Amino acid sequence: MESFGIYTLANDVVYDQLVALLNSIEMNVNADIPVCIIPYDERLDRVKQEINSRKNVILFDDWDVIQRWEEFAHQVWAVHPRERETKASRPSWYKSHLQRKFVAFEGVFEQFVFYDGDSLAMKPATDVIEKLNKYDFVFDDWEHLKNRTVAALDISVIEKTGLYKEADIRPKLHCSSFFGSKRGLFTADEIQVMKQQLIDKREIEWINGHGWWDDAFLFNYMTLRCDRPLFNFTLSPNGQDRTGNCANADPFVNINNVLYNQDGLKPIHRIHYMSYSSSDFARLSQGEDVNILYRDEFLYYRFLKQPEQRPQQLKPPSVASKTNRFIKKTIKKIQRTIA
Repeated sequence: MESFGIYTLANDVVYDQLVALLNSIEMNVNADIPVCIIPYDERLDRVKQEINSRKNVILFDDWDVIQRWEEFAHQVWAVHPRERETKASRPSWYKSHLQRKFVAFEGVFEQFVFYDGDSLAMKPATDVIEKLNKYDFVFDDWEHLKNRTVAALDISVIEKTGLYKEADIRPKLHCSSFFGSKRGLFTADEIQVMKQQLIDKREIEWINGHGWWDDAFLFNYMTLRCDRPLFNFTLSPNGQDRTGNCANADPFVNINNVLYNQDGLKPIHRIHYMSYSSSDFARLSQGEDVNILYRDEFLYYRFLKQPEQRPQQLKPPSVASKTNRFIKKTIKKIQRTIA
C-alpha cells in the first residue's frame, strides 16, 4: 500500500478532462506520485487505454467497496424530504455516481488528495501533506461563506438540536471538488451508524434540500458528525494560503502555463472548471470555439504530450450543430422528467 497518492473520478465521457488533469499533475504536482482513477460508471474503454500508457496510474477496481458506498448514498437520499417531490423538480445530478469518490477512504493510499475531474492541478501537494499530520480533512474552498439558504447544511435545523451552533458549523462547511484525507476514517461500522442517524433519527433533514443528491452536501454531514479535525486553507491565518480556485469566478495570472491568484500572485492548488459541461471540453478539444474561461490553459495541458494534435484554430459551431444540440438537450430533459 502506498503512503500517499491522488484520486480522481472519471469515465470515457470526461476523457479530455482526465488527460488534461493527469498531465497537470505530472507537471505541477509530482510525476512520481501514483494516481488512482475511480470509475464513475462502466464506460471505461478510453480511460483504460490512457491508464495503460502511463506508469503511475491505476484503476480502482474493488467493486464491493464501490457498491457499498452507492447503497449508502441511495438509501439515505431516499428518505430526504425532497424525494417526495415531483419528478420534474429533480436536479440534473439525481442518482448520479459522484459519491463513489468516497471509496478513497477504503482505498490504496494511506493519505491522499482528491481532485475533481474538471480541474487542473497547479502546484505540489506538500502543504496538504503537512496539514494531514495534524488534521484529518483538508479543504481549499469558500463554501463557509454561503448564505444559509444555499449552504450545504441546514443550520437552522441543526441549531434546534442543541448539538451545534452556527459558529461551530460555519468553519466546517466545504465542497468535495478538492480535499486531502486519510484511509480508514470512515469504516463500514461507522457508516452503518451514520446511516441509522440519517434515516432513523431523521438527521437527513440536517442536509439542505437545495443540495439533494449532491455528494458534497452528504460529505458535509459526514465530516461534521464524525467530529474529526478539519482545516480549510481559505480560513488559514496565513494570507498566502487564501486564494481563489474557480475558473468562472476568480481572476488568475498565467506564468509559464501555471496559474496564480491575481491578488498577490499566490500559488493555487487547482483551477476548478465548475459549471462547464464535459461536452464543452470535448468540443473545445475538437477545435470548436467554446466560451470557457482559461481555455488556453486547458488546451495546453490536454495536448501537452500531443502538441501536434492541438487545434490550431478554434471555429464557431454551425447552425445545424446548434440546432441538433438544442433538440438533444430538450429530449434528455423530457426523458429525465418522465423517468
